[in-house]
Amino acid sequence: MKAVVLEGKGQVEVTDFPQPPMTDDSVKIRVAYCGLCGTDMHKFQGKGGSRPVKYPVPLGHEVSGVVEEVGKNVKNFKPGDRVAANPNWYCKTCHFCKIGLTHMCSNSKGVVKGFAEYTCPPEENVHKIPDSLPLKEAALTEPLSCCLHGLDLLDVKIGQTVAIIGLGSIGAMMLQLLKHSAASNIIVVEPIEEKREMAMKMGATLFLNPMKDDLKAEIEKAGIENVDRVMECVGFDTTMETALDIAGKCATVVLFGLGDPEKPVHLNQYAAFQKELTIKTSFTNPNTSERAIALLSSGALDTDALISKEMSMEEVVEELKAPNYFKKGKVIVKID
Repeated sequence: MKAVVLEGKGQVEVTDFPQPPMTDDSVKIRVAYCGLCGTDMHKFQGKGGSRPVKYPVPLGHEVSGVVEEVGKNVKNFKPGDRVAANPNWYCKTCHFCKIGLTHMCSNSKGVVKGFAEYTCPPEENVHKIPDSLPLKEAALTEPLSCCLHGLDLLDVKIGQTVAIIGLGSIGAMMLQLLKHSAASNIIVVEPIEEKREMAMKMGATLFLNPMKDDLKAEIEKAGIENVDRVMECVGFDTTMETALDIAGKCATVVLFGLGDPEKPVHLNQYAAFQKELTIKTSFTNPNTSERAIALLSSGALDTDALISKEMSMEEVVEELKAPNYFKKGKVIVKID
């Protein structure tokens, strides 16, 4: 089958790759669309993702498509079903699975390689989508489900002030979701000035450019007494430090962006102590895929505003090497 294959650090090409094996519990999906994720960028750069990378491997994991074949034990799917897939498989027998922390599974593995014509995840990782939901939009299921987990951890209360660091595709999803949370103020911190108009249309009440604005002074000038919640959506050490810096007293900070293991964050423990900060990280998408599909199907999100470009497999190879549209929003790769 045709696939975008990572051969090694910085080495990627569109080439022929063996089809994934079918098992009695597998659902063979002919992939329609797959989103380009920051994790793909990290893997391309040799920094790893949620799990260790074993070369060669097709990239991509944000998949939608149509069922082509099912294993003999599969009960809930048939050829022709329109589906999205969760890439994260859990064993259900280890200590963490048994206490309900499935995303911490000791034996977890990725079961979707989406920049390829076919993927064959287990039935439990496949979700039907309604006929009303276009396959292109359904490819947003996995990143949106991750955002929902992050927001569950952020635990926003009605009327609180929330800051979002970074307005890439994840930050834009977070912003739209927070607009539905009844936060009183939503501050967007983003260095690309051209995103100001989009941020305000999506529901931001204050847009700050960290390259030219004194963030804390501007927040105070806007009459905001305390930043109660901060969602960091970039993953740079500098942006994580910004998130901790602008967080107010007794604030919760979620470090959502995938960080560089070679650039750890400098934590001013005394400042965090004085503010009694709660600092959390967000890992994958436990039990949130169905909620993501329901949200996408409801029309609650402006998906056109999230997607910056639709590409072919050949084009995404160049995008990995020299990111352009990836910096502006979600890149969706059309597979079939």
